[in-house]
Amino acid sequence: MTALAVALRESSRASATIRSYVAITKPRIILLLLITTVPAMVVAEGGWPSTALVLATLVGGTASAAGANAVNCWYDRDIDALMSRTQSRPLVRGEIPPLNAFLFGLALGVGAFAFLWATTNLLAGVLAWTAFLFYVFIYTVWLKRRSSQNIVIGGAAGAFPPMVGWAAVTGDLSWAPVIMFAIIFFWTPPHFWALALRIAPDYREASVPMLPVEAGEVATRRQILAYSIVLLPLTLSLLLTGEVGWLYGAVAGAAGLGFVALAFGLWKWPDRVPSIRLYTFSLAYLAAIFIVMAIDVAILG
Repeated sequence: MTALAVALRESSRASATIRSYVAITKPRIILLLLITTVPAMVVAEGGWPSTALVLATLVGGTASAAGANAVNCWYDRDIDALMSRTQSRPLVRGEIPPLNAFLFGLALGVGAFAFLWATTNLLAGVLAWTAFLFYVFIYTVWLKRRSSQNIVIGGAAGAFPPMVGWAAVTGDLSWAPVIMFAIIFFWTPPHFWALALRIAPDYREASVPMLPVEAGEVATRRQILAYSIVLLPLTLSLLLTGEVGWLYGAVAGAAGLGFVALAFGLWKWPDRVPSIRLYTFSLAYLAAIFIVMAIDVAILG
């Protein structure tokens, strides 16, 4: 084998290894978290913050979420092997040594805390580290395999990004970021359960007590509707802080009514309203209300 062939083979292996490490960070999930970080920073600043500060917060937030996801993949590699949608993950296929994946995730989490502390402030770093620990220990280790409320409580980890962004700008917290946290907290169960309804056989096979497996589809659809109803006034309560205006209120109200309508349809006519439709809508819904939040403040003032 020529030197060029050896070099190409080694390059291919290195590229495959990098792709595997990137895959266990679950980059698509991270993107949604970042979409909720920047608008919170814009609202906190009352306009566009320092670009350097935004970039530093995004880098730190990305590293923290990536580390938590990598540790999650390390811990869940046994049940991932049992579910069809996760059987191709790198740790299941043996593409990454388990210890390496764990150390990689831990290094990202610790590094994110140190980076945010150095480039933003201590509070932002502590909040990101808290989200990391919450996702790893509360959701992954404690609740996911033990309680049908796993995503309700454990899902709080995904609600920290707006508070991290706000803290990075102001160095403290107020009611506005707390309400943003609550919006994501109450959005997460109907969003995730809509997907869980579709892939319930996977969770049943792996003995993961997601709500559709433990309580059944009817009860899950009822809970989705209940959470969507609570979510509507919660999003509008952000108006009471005086941080956002009429544009946000109009979009949040209309989008919230659409969310409730879809959830009602899923509950009442599950054969005509597939759960995946609500799941897809919920992704656009969360992105829309946070983006409009930023537009409202940055453009309309």
